[in-house]
Amino acid sequence: MRVLVQRSEKASVIVNNELVAQIAEGLVILVGFTEGDNLETIKYLANKVVNLRIFPDEKEVMNKSILDYGGEILSVSQFTLYADTKKGNRPSYIKALKSKKAKYLYDEFNKELAKKISVKTGLFGADMKVNISNIGPTTILLER
Repeated sequence: MRVLVQRSEKASVIVNNELVAQIAEGLVILVGFTEGDNLETIKYLANKVVNLRIFPDEKEVMNKSILDYGGEILSVSQFTLYADTKKGNRPSYIKALKSKKAKYLYDEFNKELAKKISVKTGLFGADMKVNISNIGPTTILLER
């Protein structure tokens, strides 16, 4: 499982010219799954996301988690996090988990996050326009 975490001042997801989700300040997370990912994996990484200290404290040092700082999470499924270009310029997505199991894990991951913080989501499997106003830019890749 890979989770790309971005600190954001605002973000939104649009599908077919329709606003699906939006957040003000918080985190945008792009989430991808591979074979072997399970409920233990999603619990571990959900905990890691909400406790990742990438928000500024009173001295402007990245020392606060989203739980300390406040905000929401926009979670977007992103199978292309498992793109492999070792054999050329056309990415292979063979390592990305197939959609039925990936959707189940994505839904469970978002439920796990929602136990601690407000979570908005993109539309699994849709062609989405994701607008992210990244602060920093702060972008962290978590993997297990």
